Amino acid sequence: MMHINNLGLLRKDKALLRLCVALCSSVLLSSCQLSDATAPPVPHQNEQISPKVMTPDWGIAATLTAMGYPPVAMGDKTFYKEWVGKPIIPTTTSDVGTRYQPNPEMFSQLDVDVVIDSAFYQHLRPMYGDLPIHSLALSSANKVAAWEDFIAPTLELGAYIHQPQAAQDYLDNSKNQIKQAGQTFHTRYPHIKKLAVVQFADTNNLRMFSYNSLFQPALETMDLELVAFADGNEWGFAPIMLGDLAQLDDDTCLAVIEPISDLLKLELKDSLVWQRLGYSFDNTDNGRCVTLLPATWNNSGVASMNVLADRLMNATFVGNTDL
Repeated sequence: MMHINNLGLLRKDKALLRLCVALCSSVLLSSCQLSDATAPPVPHQNEQISPKVMTPDWGIAATLTAMGYPPVAMGDKTFYKEWVGKPIIPTTTSDVGTRYQPNPEMFSQLDVDVVIDSAFYQHLRPMYGDLPIHSLALSSANKVAAWEDFIAPTLELGAYIHQPQAAQDYLDNSKNQIKQAGQTFHTRYPHIKKLAVVQFADTNNLRMFSYNSLFQPALETMDLELVAFADGNEWGFAPIMLGDLAQLDDDTCLAVIEPISDLLKLELKDSLVWQRLGYSFDNTDNGRCVTLLPATWNNSGVASMNVLADRLMNATFVGNTDL
């Protein structure tokens, strides 16, 4: 009798053992599947960390920021807001003083890996000590600027910060955005085809941006025509007098780039030349076609083209726009 009971218990133990093994196997398998499903992605082997960049140049600072890799320090950060505006430089970027003559003491306290400048700032290079220095120009050397002129320096900048793909993506996305801005512009103002772009130095003296400036490829990409009276200097503009605007055809709209002070606006209202030209910044349908655009820097390459396209897409033209 005892033998039979022991045999029954033995069978029960074996059954329990098989059940435990099955449950453990199931849990182990589920655990392995869950581990495979939630495994973190393997990082790219070739991905590199971008160096910490200082630049005295607004254009380079703007382009780096637009690509997603802002500099750790730059010059004239405060005035950048007034003259360049966008892209917005993050608060983490330090201001080392004026662009043309940064503060050496402030610079010495920075944690910087590399300096990227343009030839305009080569007089500052002794201050950088043993830091590596790269130089490039975000402008066109041709009499008539083209989009292609800005590809190489943008890719070069991407190579300097070890982010070539980010630079290429930035170029591709920028061109698409500028084209889309042009489509929006033509939907809003279907009769505006030609633009003259100027900036006031004072009441009687202006800078007219010419065909070697970045305004040429930007407007061309937007399917607009830039109008200028003369070839531009190395900064892409030609000086003109206020009265020279009388040479513009009736089908050409005037785009005035800020900054322009309230005092200057009042002086223009009182100017007989301005009055005879027929322009007014006030909302009127009787005058000549004109708009006032927020600051757009002429020396920031593709970054400025993006800003210009965005400004024009959202601009309000006054005067006769039914050209």
